[in-house]
Amino acid sequence: MKIAVVGAGYVGLVTATCLAELGNDVVCVDRDHGRIAVLQAGGVPIFEPGLDDLLQRNRSGERLRFTTSMAMAVRHAEVIFIAVGTPPQEDGSADLQHVLAVATQIGQHMSDFKVVVNKSTVPVGTGRRVEQALRSALADRALDGLEFAVVSNPEFLKEGAALDDFMHPDRIVIGLPAGEPGEAARRVMTRLYAPFNRHHERSLWMDVASAELTKYAANAMLATRISFMNEMAHLADALGADIDAVRRGIGSDTRIGHSFLYAGAGYGGSCFPKDTRALVHAATVHGLRMRIVEATESVNRLQKHVLVERVCAHFGADLRGLRLGVWGLAFKPNTDDMRDAPSRTVIPALLSRGAEVLVHDPVASSEAQRALSADLGRPVGEVDGLTFVDSPLGALAGVDALLVLTEWKCFHNPDFDAMARCMRARVIFDGRNLYDPALMDALGFVYQGIGRRGLLKSALPMDARPSAGARHLQPGVQSAPSLA
Repeated sequence: MKIAVVGAGYVGLVTATCLAELGNDVVCVDRDHGRIAVLQAGGVPIFEPGLDDLLQRNRSGERLRFTTSMAMAVRHAEVIFIAVGTPPQEDGSADLQHVLAVATQIGQHMSDFKVVVNKSTVPVGTGRRVEQALRSALADRALDGLEFAVVSNPEFLKEGAALDDFMHPDRIVIGLPAGEPGEAARRVMTRLYAPFNRHHERSLWMDVASAELTKYAANAMLATRISFMNEMAHLADALGADIDAVRRGIGSDTRIGHSFLYAGAGYGGSCFPKDTRALVHAATVHGLRMRIVEATESVNRLQKHVLVERVCAHFGADLRGLRLGVWGLAFKPNTDDMRDAPSRTVIPALLSRGAEVLVHDPVASSEAQRALSADLGRPVGEVDGLTFVDSPLGALAGVDALLVLTEWKCFHNPDFDAMARCMRARVIFDGRNLYDPALMDALGFVYQGIGRRGLLKSALPMDARPSAGARHLQPGVQSAPSLA
């Protein structure tokens, strides 16, 4: 089939590449000439495991092309996916200007029946607005009678596992308009997704509004599970319980399951924060309140401050003279996405209290420097006390404590002896509960997870703290090579 995907961002690139892998003839169009130039030269402007190889294979097979010409893309395609950004506005609502601009451009160039698919995450009612934009553009060309169908087909891609999610979906939600255009679209979409339905029917057919709401409801439910477990973790701390044991206990109930039950330093990324806010706004517009979703968002905002609060509880609110290491900057592993990452809350807070901060992320350092520069109001190279290093041990050179913010696999089983040799004090604040508290105690580490406080003790007396600005290495302790 001939497909066009509008938008060469995260969703657009994954969608275009995976549809090409299924044998379709795909054109991906974006107005960003720089991004298209990178793609045409064989580069990949985002990090997603496996995407580089898949993209190159389909470019070589001439199933995937990139262009800035909307006219060419529209002429080429029988199905056009809209996969552009819908960033949040100040009131929490989704900004649809890019989606509607694309719809207008499609209407300016189409000359036969098209199935226009909203792949972007959009609020209920967007399908109607896209249809109106198309009809207005067609009327301007005296093509009022030209038929088309606007379909909702929301994405359910996890960053870091997006290719597998697309190629092995647990469901494909398709919202169809009423009447003959909807029936025509059903035939087209049935053919497009046939490879996924050979052994098991995964397509869920519904009306457009229900499909649009399904996306928001799914993300709100997952976000709610995370915030629920973070609240339970605080109770576990107060009661002396272990939230990881609680997680395993409740997750074994088949009605609940194990997914998204991990307590941590808060969720981030491009979906959960934006979509929960948009859902709350949509309810407000209709005179309703989403009290559970509001609480979910409120808990998450507070959760991003938990590690800073615990650092201050251990060392005191004045962190001058302390050196702290941070492992992980991206909001989750296997991505360089810094949107709403907890590190963007934690690092500025530590710096504002006078701490020196060494940070490491195996993938996201470049994106983190851009994001933190924006947050701090100046380039990170000009920020006193903030240093990016190239290795995990480099971020531990002479530190008084380590904060774990992202659960990259390279952090799961570190060399604890090497860590101890690098650190001034063996203190770990684990924002992802990667380590076993009993093991940490046996190895001589002061350890505090989220909902796992039972073994917390003081390892660095307050009168032993170094003076401000000191490079306080213990005798015989050397900086990691990356800091030499």
